[in-house]
Order: sequence, then C-alpha cells, then structure tokens
Amino acid sequence: MGASDEPIAIDLQWMGRSNCIAAWRVGEVLVDCGPSTTVTRLLAELGDWRPRALLLTHVHFDHAGAAGALARRWPDLEIWVHRRGARHLAAPERLEASARRVFGPEFDKRFGTLEPVPSMNLHALDGGELWRGFQVLDTPGHASHHLTFIDRSGWAFVGDLSGVRLGPGAPVLLPTPPPDVDLTAWSASIEAVAAWHPTALALPHFGSVSEPELHLEATREQLARHRDAAADSPDEVTYIRTIRDDLTNAGVGSLAEDYEMVVPLDQNFLGLQRSLRKEEARRDR
Repeated sequence: MGASDEPIAIDLQWMGRSNCIAAWRVGEVLVDCGPSTTVTRLLAELGDWRPRALLLTHVHFDHAGAAGALARRWPDLEIWVHRRGARHLAAPERLEASARRVFGPEFDKRFGTLEPVPSMNLHALDGGELWRGFQVLDTPGHASHHLTFIDRSGWAFVGDLSGVRLGPGAPVLLPTPPPDVDLTAWSASIEAVAAWHPTALALPHFGSVSEPELHLEATREQLARHRDAAADSPDEVTYIRTIRDDLTNAGVGSLAEDYEMVVPLDQNFLGLQRSLRKEEARRDR
C-alpha cells in the first residue's frame, strides 16, 4: 500500500466516548496513536495489520501517549516526530510530571503513562521534508513542535492545528493549552496548510472534513474569537462562561460535555493568557 490509499479513522473510544480521539491509518503508516489508555483498543482495531512507521503531529498525550507501548510491541517501528518533541518521547518524565500537576487525579484515567521511546526508534523531522510521499509542514501554534502531513492525494493530517469538531456540522473549538501556544504562529500555520489546497482534512478530534476551505475559515474565526474572549475576560470564569455560551448558541446539545473533555477550558484560558503576554512583550521590545 502507498501513502495515497484512502485514510481510515480509528475511533479509540477514549474514556468510553465515541468520536473524541482518532488515530489515522493511511497506507503503511499510522498518524498519531492516542494515549496509552486506549492502546488496547487501537491494537484490537489494527488486528493483524502493523504500521511500517508512526507519524506524530505532536507529542501531547492524547496524540502520542501510546508511542512507547507501540515501540515495545514492534521494536523496529520507526517513530517520526518534530525535532523539538523527540526528547520528550525519549525521556518523558518531566512532561508527565508537568501534566500530572495540571490534571491531578484525573491524569491516569485520561492518559495513563508515557513509556520512553528507545532512541533507535526515534527519527526527527523539521518540516519541509518530503517523507515517503508525505509533505511535512512545520505548523507551530498549538505547540512549538507541531507538524502537519499532507499525502499524495491531498489529505492533510492536521493534528490540533484545525481545532476540534466532534461531528459533521458541529462547531470548531480550538484547544489552546499552555505552555507554548502562540496565536501569531498558529495563524501563519493555518495559511501554510491552506496554501497546499488540501482535498480533505483528517482530524484527530474528530474524523474527516470534505470541505477544507470552509473548515480552515472556521478555524481562523475561532482563533480570533478565542483571542478576543481571553483578552476581554477579567478572569478564567468569565472566559469559560463566554465559550460555553458560544457552544450552546451553536447547538452542540449533548456534545457539550465531550467538547469540554477534549478541550479543558480552564487550560485554554491559561494558554491564551500566556500567548497574549508573549505578544505584548514582543511589541515592547
């Protein structure tokens, strides 16, 4: 199989919830693998198929948490990741400790543990490469170590660049957790992906998007919306109320709880405030 084969979304049934986190199978490659709490589900869905390589859009737990477990299962598995994120997979202790402080007792239920990935399995990407039919783009914003992969048929595997959309016609919600959200870089990354005129978007949260231009425009609008909401809110409570009202007005209904599980709004506020302070510091130089 080649990179142009029709991609398949694997619903990882994260925390017993459908349509929240997906891994993508395309040709002989797996794009993102989900957290270690869903590795049993992932392997069951893969069956006898095994990936030649794992491409990671970034190393956040909901996208890369199972990488170490997969490397243990398949010792020759190639794991390709942004150069800035590779060290966190090789030695995940600091990343895990930081996340545990944020999530507290919920951490194990959500993500489990991040097993180290042996250095022999890790391969670094910087963006700009053509990797076995995938164009690799450096797309910081959600994270400094974020990549987007575009296959030969024009499918763009966008990680969290294009936000969270938990059902056809549902609204886009941007995840903006600390520590390194950069709204200016995020905006530039959206335009970098749009310039490739992708034929479809593959969202980890969740599923395929057949009208990429409309979705990318919604992402632009949400980026501006979250920037304004964070800038105008005197505190976290006000910001959360504003975004919850947006979701209600968009008619998400029973999906509201899933949206907030995937995108913790208190973390969103912290990430946005940090990005706004960085922008202000750059202006003052």
